Amino acid sequence: MNKSLIRIVPAAVALAFATVGFSAAAQTQPAPTTTEKVENTSKEAWDATKSGTKKAYNATKRTTKKAYTATKHGAKKAVNATENAASATGSAVSNAGTKAADKTREVGDKIGEKIPGTAQNEAAKKP
Repeated sequence: MNKSLIRIVPAAVALAFATVGFSAAAQTQPAPTTTEKVENTSKEAWDATKSGTKKAYNATKRTTKKAYTATKHGAKKAVNATENAASATGSAVSNAGTKAADKTREVGDKIGEKIPGTAQNEAAKKP
């Protein structure tokens, strides 16, 4: 039994090393060829370009929308400010015209008081 044990142990050890060697050999892959490297690189470049293009398109779309909204808002503010200024100008012109007309009537009444036969002259005689 001693002799058979001496024969079995080295065979088992050799078998164990062989199994490890085959496993390591099965895990190693051959190096990729130049063509495969170029194909992989071009695919990665295409994917990066596609992704970058999509990001740029989305960024442009967002920025355009923001600019449109800002312009629309600014234009609305400008219209309101112009309307307010026009209204204020119209009121000022109207008030100035009314005051000028009132003063013209006053001056006309004073002149009319001095001209005999006018309504203003008759009104000035009655105290």
